[in-house]
Amino acid sequence: MSDSMTTRTIKIAGDGGDEVEAYVALPAEAHRHGGVIVIHHMPGFDRGHKEITRRFAELGYDAICINLYYRDAPGASPDDAAAAGRAKGGVPDHRLVGDVAGAAAYLRSLPSSNGKVGVIGYCSGGRQSVLAACTVDVDAAVDCYGAFVTGTPPEGYPLHIGNLVDQLPNLRAPLLGLFGNDDRFPSPEEVDELVRILQANGKQVEVHRYAGAGHAFFATDRPAYRPEAAKDGWERIAAFYATYLSSDDDRES
Repeated sequence: MSDSMTTRTIKIAGDGGDEVEAYVALPAEAHRHGGVIVIHHMPGFDRGHKEITRRFAELGYDAICINLYYRDAPGASPDDAAAAGRAKGGVPDHRLVGDVAGAAAYLRSLPSSNGKVGVIGYCSGGRQSVLAACTVDVDAAVDCYGAFVTGTPPEGYPLHIGNLVDQLPNLRAPLLGLFGNDDRFPSPEEVDELVRILQANGKQVEVHRYAGAGHAFFATDRPAYRPEAAKDGWERIAAFYATYLSSDDDRES
């Protein structure tokens, strides 16, 4: 682990070849290593998710966070672009898939890449991480309290989305899920349904649940933050990615 890295905002080819904004953090280590795609939450491409991207670089991964709302207001501030995107009902699933595929291609094109890529998302990004793992060539996926992977959005929900029940049998990569037992979206029952569907289809799924934690327990700037749950979650994420994003050469270096 090292905090020596380079960071910058770049443009990559996203869905349909569109140019989209992304933040990258690349560790200084010369040996080949895996990459991580960070999917931001519904509030947008913010400081917290850039910090998360840097944390993965500290763990030794090339990391990228796409501004999923960039097309909705090119040249605007991330907050204004996020507001414009949410007003349209959020990011369409097909566009998310194309953008994640573009981010995976970018990571694999780097000279430091070992060819393996993971994806992780928080809140709405958790659902999108599962969606990506059902449709994009990734090697590992993490869902941090993603709502409506199962279950049904309530009337008036601001995003125009459905659940992923029909897509879960297509999961292409091992999935780690981290959830709070006090959460409503997803509820413990919805998490149970996720596990049942994946296990019934022979998929590799590992789920951890935290008593006394609700939604957004990783968010250090929110009252929902639960340090003990977040600490344990980060340790499990690190171990999960070390298992699935490392090559034999990585372990020997």
